[in-house]
Amino acid sequence: MNFKRRLLILFLTLIILPLNTLAYSNYLVPGGENLGITIKSEGILIVGFYDVNTKISDLRLGDKINSINDINISSIEDMLKFIDQNKKSLTLKIGYLRDGKQNYTTLTLVKDESGVYKTGLYVKDSVTGIGTLTFIDPETNKYGALGHSITDSKTNVKFEVKDGKIFKADVSSIDRSLDGKTGEKNAKFYFDTNYGTISKNLETGIYGTYKKDYDKKNLVPVGSMDSIKIGPAIIKTTLENNIVEDFDIEIVNIDFESQTKNILFNITDSKLLAKTGGIVRGMSGSPILQDGKIIGAVTHTVISDNTKGYGISIIKMLESME
Repeated sequence: MNFKRRLLILFLTLIILPLNTLAYSNYLVPGGENLGITIKSEGILIVGFYDVNTKISDLRLGDKINSINDINISSIEDMLKFIDQNKKSLTLKIGYLRDGKQNYTTLTLVKDESGVYKTGLYVKDSVTGIGTLTFIDPETNKYGALGHSITDSKTNVKFEVKDGKIFKADVSSIDRSLDGKTGEKNAKFYFDTNYGTISKNLETGIYGTYKKDYDKKNLVPVGSMDSIKIGPAIIKTTLENNIVEDFDIEIVNIDFESQTKNILFNITDSKLLAKTGGIVRGMSGSPILQDGKIIGAVTHTVISDNTKGYGISIIKMLESME
Protein backbone atom coordinates (compact mmCIF):
# COMPACT_ATOMS: atom_id res chain seq x y z
CA MET A 1 0.00 0.00 0.00
CA ASN A 2 2.78 2.44 0.90
CA PHE A 3 4.60 1.48 -2.29
CA LYS A 4 1.48 2.32 -4.36
CA ARG A 5 1.14 5.66 -2.58
CA ARG A 6 4.77 6.52 -3.30
CA LEU A 7 4.24 5.70 -6.98
CA LEU A 8 1.14 7.90 -7.09
CA ILE A 9 2.98 10.84 -5.49
CA LEU A 10 5.86 10.45 -7.96
CA PHE A 11 3.41 10.29 -10.87
CA LEU A 12 1.60 13.44 -9.78
CA THR A 13 4.93 15.24 -9.27
CA LEU A 14 6.00 14.43 -12.82
CA ILE A 15 2.70 15.68 -14.23
CA ILE A 16 2.81 19.08 -12.53
CA LEU A 17 6.38 19.91 -13.56
CA PRO A 18 6.41 22.79 -16.09
CA LEU A 19 7.04 21.77 -19.68
CA ASN A 20 9.57 24.58 -20.19
CA THR A 21 12.28 23.78 -17.63
CA LEU A 22 14.79 26.16 -19.19
CA ALA A 23 15.33 29.53 -17.58
CA TYR A 24 14.60 31.81 -20.53
CA SER A 25 11.29 33.60 -20.97
CA ASN A 26 8.55 32.85 -23.48
CA TYR A 27 8.54 36.57 -24.39
CA LEU A 28 11.58 38.63 -25.37
CA VAL A 29 12.40 42.24 -26.20
CA PRO A 30 13.62 42.16 -29.84
CA GLY A 31 16.80 44.03 -30.68
CA GLY A 32 18.08 45.46 -33.96
CA GLU A 33 20.24 48.17 -32.37
CA ASN A 34 23.88 48.42 -33.36
CA LEU A 35 26.43 47.48 -30.68
CA GLY A 36 30.09 48.21 -30.17
CA ILE A 37 31.81 45.05 -28.92
CA THR A 38 35.12 44.60 -27.09
CA ILE A 39 36.45 41.25 -25.85
CA LYS A 40 39.66 40.73 -23.92
CA SER A 41 40.98 37.25 -24.56
CA GLU A 42 41.92 34.61 -22.00
CA GLY A 43 45.53 34.26 -23.15
CA ILE A 44 47.62 35.95 -25.84
CA LEU A 45 46.75 34.86 -29.38
CA ILE A 46 49.55 34.40 -31.94
CA VAL A 47 48.36 35.98 -35.21
CA GLY A 48 51.61 36.13 -37.19
CA PHE A 49 55.39 35.88 -37.33
CA TYR A 50 58.24 38.10 -38.49
CA ASP A 51 61.86 37.22 -39.25
CA VAL A 52 64.34 37.75 -36.41
CA ASN A 53 66.89 35.22 -37.67
CA THR A 54 66.01 32.65 -35.04
CA LYS A 55 63.86 29.56 -34.79
CA ILE A 56 60.28 30.20 -33.63
CA SER A 57 60.24 26.83 -31.84
CA ASP A 58 56.99 24.90 -32.11
CA LEU A 59 54.61 27.86 -31.96
CA ARG A 60 51.94 28.18 -34.65
CA LEU A 61 49.25 30.61 -35.76
CA GLY A 62 46.32 30.42 -33.36
CA ASP A 63 48.30 29.22 -30.33
CA LYS A 64 47.41 31.02 -27.08
CA ILE A 65 50.34 31.92 -24.83
CA ASN A 66 49.37 31.69 -21.15
CA SER A 67 52.69 31.50 -19.27
CA ILE A 68 56.36 32.47 -19.46
CA ASN A 69 58.88 30.61 -17.30
CA ASP A 70 55.91 29.02 -15.50
CA ILE A 71 54.49 32.45 -14.54
CA ASN A 72 50.89 32.95 -15.71
CA ILE A 73 50.31 35.86 -18.08
CA SER A 74 47.01 37.04 -19.54
CA SER A 75 47.76 40.18 -21.55
CA ILE A 76 50.31 41.67 -23.93
CA GLU A 77 51.15 44.16 -21.20
CA ASP A 78 52.02 41.26 -18.86
CA MET A 79 54.12 39.67 -21.60
CA LEU A 80 56.11 42.83 -22.37
CA LYS A 81 56.69 43.53 -18.68
CA PHE A 82 57.98 40.00 -18.08
CA ILE A 83 60.29 40.09 -21.11
CA ASP A 84 61.69 43.46 -20.04
CA GLN A 85 62.44 42.11 -16.58
CA ASN A 86 63.96 38.82 -17.80
CA LYS A 87 65.51 39.69 -21.16
CA LYS A 88 69.06 38.93 -20.02
CA SER A 89 68.26 35.21 -20.03
CA LEU A 90 67.30 35.45 -23.76
CA THR A 91 65.71 31.97 -23.81
CA LEU A 92 62.22 31.78 -22.30
CA LYS A 93 59.97 28.84 -21.49
CA ILE A 94 56.62 29.47 -23.17
CA GLY A 95 53.38 27.79 -22.08
CA TYR A 96 50.59 27.79 -24.66
CA LEU A 97 47.24 26.25 -25.48
CA ARG A 98 46.56 24.50 -28.78
CA ASP A 99 43.25 22.78 -29.42
CA GLY A 100 42.52 23.06 -25.71
CA LYS A 101 45.70 21.20 -24.67
CA GLN A 102 48.53 22.72 -22.63
CA ASN A 103 51.96 22.65 -24.29
CA TYR A 104 55.43 24.09 -23.61
CA THR A 105 58.30 25.22 -25.80
CA THR A 106 61.24 27.64 -25.72
CA LEU A 107 61.52 31.03 -27.38
CA THR A 108 64.81 32.84 -27.96
CA LEU A 109 64.82 36.64 -27.83
CA VAL A 110 66.89 38.55 -30.38
CA LYS A 111 68.44 41.94 -29.61
CA ASP A 112 68.50 44.25 -32.63
CA GLU A 113 70.97 47.05 -33.36
CA SER A 114 68.91 49.61 -31.47
CA GLY A 115 68.89 47.47 -28.32
CA VAL A 116 65.28 46.30 -28.66
CA TYR A 117 64.56 42.66 -27.79
CA LYS A 118 62.34 40.94 -30.35
CA THR A 119 60.26 37.77 -30.17
CA GLY A 120 59.41 37.20 -33.83
CA LEU A 121 55.72 37.03 -32.88
CA TYR A 122 52.71 39.14 -33.76
CA VAL A 123 50.18 38.76 -30.94
CA LYS A 124 46.72 39.97 -29.96
CA ASP A 125 44.86 39.95 -26.64
CA SER A 126 41.65 41.81 -27.51
CA VAL A 127 39.28 42.55 -30.37
CA THR A 128 36.85 45.42 -31.04
CA GLY A 129 34.10 45.56 -33.63
CA ILE A 130 30.39 46.04 -34.25
CA GLY A 131 27.38 43.77 -34.36
CA THR A 132 23.66 43.78 -33.72
CA LEU A 133 21.64 43.08 -30.58
CA THR A 134 19.25 40.14 -31.07
CA PHE A 135 17.16 40.07 -27.89
CA ILE A 136 16.90 40.89 -24.20
CA ASP A 137 15.18 38.57 -21.74
CA PRO A 138 13.19 40.98 -19.52
CA GLU A 139 13.00 38.51 -16.63
CA THR A 140 16.78 38.12 -16.28
CA ASN A 141 18.21 41.13 -18.23
CA LYS A 142 20.34 38.64 -20.15
CA TYR A 143 20.90 39.36 -23.83
CA GLY A 144 22.04 37.58 -26.97
CA ALA A 145 23.74 39.11 -30.02
CA LEU A 146 25.57 38.28 -33.27
CA GLY A 147 24.33 34.71 -33.77
CA HIS A 148 27.90 33.49 -34.25
CA SER A 149 31.18 33.58 -32.33
CA ILE A 150 33.84 36.29 -32.45
CA THR A 151 37.04 34.93 -33.96
CA ASP A 152 40.36 36.36 -35.04
CA SER A 153 40.14 37.22 -38.73
CA LYS A 154 43.60 35.82 -39.55
CA THR A 155 43.58 32.57 -37.60
CA ASN A 156 39.81 31.95 -37.32
CA VAL A 157 40.43 31.07 -33.65
CA LYS A 158 37.60 31.90 -31.24
CA PHE A 159 38.37 34.39 -28.49
CA GLU A 160 37.97 32.91 -25.00
CA VAL A 161 36.43 35.63 -22.86
CA LYS A 162 38.48 37.02 -20.01
CA ASP A 163 36.13 39.99 -19.88
CA GLY A 164 34.28 42.17 -22.34
CA LYS A 165 31.58 44.74 -22.83
CA ILE A 166 28.99 46.04 -25.26
CA PHE A 167 28.65 49.79 -25.74
CA LYS A 168 27.05 52.48 -27.87
CA ALA A 169 28.00 52.54 -31.55
CA ASP A 170 26.14 54.66 -34.13
CA VAL A 171 26.22 53.68 -37.81
CA SER A 172 28.05 56.47 -39.66
CA SER A 173 28.07 55.02 -43.19
CA ILE A 174 27.71 51.74 -45.09
CA ASP A 175 29.99 50.21 -47.69
CA ARG A 176 27.61 48.34 -50.02
CA SER A 177 28.01 44.68 -50.93
CA LEU A 178 28.93 44.45 -54.63
CA ASP A 179 29.69 41.57 -57.04
CA GLY A 180 30.08 38.93 -54.36
CA LYS A 181 32.17 41.19 -52.11
CA THR A 182 30.56 41.65 -48.71
CA GLY A 183 30.20 45.26 -47.55
CA GLU A 184 30.19 46.52 -43.98
CA LYS A 185 28.71 48.99 -41.55
CA ASN A 186 31.02 51.76 -40.37
CA ALA A 187 30.35 53.10 -36.91
CA LYS A 188 31.29 55.79 -34.45
CA PHE A 189 32.20 54.23 -31.09
CA TYR A 190 31.22 55.64 -27.70
CA PHE A 191 33.37 53.47 -25.43
CA ASP A 192 32.24 55.23 -22.26
CA THR A 193 28.54 54.53 -22.89
CA ASN A 194 28.44 51.02 -21.49
CA TYR A 195 25.44 48.83 -22.40
CA GLY A 196 26.47 45.63 -20.63
CA THR A 197 28.93 42.81 -20.07
CA ILE A 198 30.04 39.88 -22.21
CA SER A 199 30.31 36.57 -20.36
CA LYS A 200 30.11 34.04 -23.21
CA ASN A 201 31.49 33.92 -26.76
CA LEU A 202 29.96 30.81 -28.33
CA GLU A 203 29.37 29.42 -31.79
CA THR A 204 25.77 30.64 -31.49
CA GLY A 205 26.57 34.22 -30.41
CA ILE A 206 27.73 36.40 -27.56
CA TYR A 207 25.83 36.59 -24.28
CA GLY A 208 25.91 38.62 -21.08
CA THR A 209 23.98 41.02 -18.86
CA TYR A 210 22.26 44.08 -20.37
CA LYS A 211 22.58 47.17 -18.16
CA LYS A 212 21.11 49.98 -20.25
CA ASP A 213 17.48 51.03 -19.69
CA TYR A 214 15.03 49.58 -22.21
CA ASP A 215 11.28 49.24 -22.74
CA LYS A 216 10.26 45.99 -21.04
CA LYS A 217 6.76 46.31 -22.47
CA ASN A 218 8.06 45.90 -26.03
CA LEU A 219 7.63 42.13 -25.94
CA VAL A 220 7.16 39.53 -28.66
CA PRO A 221 6.58 35.78 -28.20
CA VAL A 222 9.37 33.29 -28.87
CA GLY A 223 8.76 31.24 -32.01
CA SER A 224 9.51 27.53 -31.70
CA MET A 225 11.44 25.71 -34.41
CA ASP A 226 8.19 24.10 -35.55
CA SER A 227 6.61 27.51 -36.05
CA ILE A 228 9.18 28.64 -38.67
CA LYS A 229 7.88 28.26 -42.21
CA ILE A 230 8.78 29.03 -45.80
CA GLY A 231 7.49 32.48 -46.74
CA PRO A 232 7.59 36.17 -45.78
CA ALA A 233 9.34 37.44 -42.64
CA ILE A 234 11.17 40.58 -41.50
CA ILE A 235 14.55 41.47 -40.06
CA LYS A 236 15.09 44.36 -37.65
CA THR A 237 18.36 46.22 -38.16
CA THR A 238 20.01 49.65 -38.19
CA LEU A 239 21.23 51.51 -41.28
CA GLU A 240 21.75 55.00 -39.84
CA ASN A 241 22.75 56.23 -36.37
CA ASN A 242 20.91 53.75 -34.13
CA ILE A 243 17.44 53.82 -35.69
CA VAL A 244 15.95 50.31 -35.86
CA GLU A 245 13.83 49.59 -38.95
CA ASP A 246 11.93 46.57 -40.29
CA PHE A 247 12.90 45.10 -43.66
CA ASP A 248 11.19 42.37 -45.71
CA ILE A 249 12.78 39.01 -46.39
CA GLU A 250 11.55 35.69 -47.80
CA ILE A 251 12.50 32.45 -46.04
CA VAL A 252 13.29 29.84 -48.73
CA ASN A 253 14.74 26.89 -46.77
CA ILE A 254 14.87 25.54 -43.21
CA ASP A 255 17.56 23.19 -41.82
CA PHE A 256 17.77 22.43 -38.11
CA GLU A 257 20.64 19.94 -38.54
CA SER A 258 23.06 22.86 -38.92
CA GLN A 259 24.37 24.48 -35.75
CA THR A 260 23.96 28.09 -36.90
CA LYS A 261 22.64 28.10 -40.50
CA ASN A 262 19.05 27.06 -39.81
CA ILE A 263 17.20 29.59 -41.97
CA LEU A 264 18.08 30.49 -45.58
CA PHE A 265 16.43 33.69 -46.80
CA ASN A 266 16.38 36.21 -49.63
CA ILE A 267 16.28 39.96 -48.98
CA THR A 268 13.25 41.33 -50.84
CA ASP A 269 13.12 44.85 -49.38
CA SER A 270 14.02 47.40 -52.06
CA LYS A 271 15.13 50.05 -49.54
CA LEU A 272 17.55 47.66 -47.84
CA LEU A 273 18.96 46.43 -51.16
CA ALA A 274 19.46 49.99 -52.40
CA LYS A 275 21.28 51.01 -49.23
CA THR A 276 23.41 47.91 -48.55
CA GLY A 277 23.36 45.71 -51.65
CA GLY A 278 22.40 42.81 -49.36
CA ILE A 279 23.87 41.46 -46.14
CA VAL A 280 26.81 43.49 -44.80
CA ARG A 281 29.22 42.96 -41.91
CA GLY A 282 27.79 44.37 -38.70
CA MET A 283 24.31 43.07 -39.53
CA SER A 284 24.94 39.78 -37.72
CA GLY A 285 22.49 39.35 -34.87
CA SER A 286 19.64 41.28 -36.51
CA PRO A 287 16.50 39.56 -35.20
CA ILE A 288 14.23 37.70 -37.62
CA LEU A 289 10.48 37.88 -36.94
CA GLN A 290 7.66 35.94 -38.57
CA ASP A 291 3.95 36.15 -37.75
CA GLY A 292 4.75 38.48 -34.85
CA LYS A 293 7.17 36.01 -33.23
CA ILE A 294 10.96 36.25 -32.89
CA ILE A 295 12.26 33.13 -34.64
CA GLY A 296 15.96 33.75 -35.22
CA ALA A 297 18.85 36.06 -36.03
CA VAL A 298 20.92 36.88 -39.12
CA THR A 299 24.30 35.10 -38.96
CA HIS A 300 25.98 34.80 -42.36
CA THR A 301 25.78 35.99 -45.94
CA VAL A 302 26.02 33.84 -49.06
CA ILE A 303 29.34 35.11 -50.45
CA SER A 304 28.41 34.48 -54.08
CA ASP A 305 25.14 36.41 -53.66
CA ASN A 306 24.90 38.85 -50.75
CA THR A 307 21.15 39.26 -51.28
CA LYS A 308 20.86 35.84 -49.64
CA GLY A 309 21.62 35.15 -46.00
CA TYR A 310 21.46 32.59 -43.22
CA GLY A 311 19.86 32.82 -39.82
CA ILE A 312 20.09 30.81 -36.61
CA SER A 313 16.99 29.64 -34.73
CA ILE A 314 16.24 31.79 -31.67
CA ILE A 315 15.74 28.57 -29.66
CA LYS A 316 19.36 27.56 -30.27
CA MET A 317 20.54 30.95 -29.04
CA LEU A 318 18.34 30.77 -25.93
CA GLU A 319 19.51 27.25 -25.13
CA SER A 320 23.13 28.36 -25.49
CA MET A 321 22.51 31.31 -23.16
CA GLU A 322 21.68 28.81 -20.39
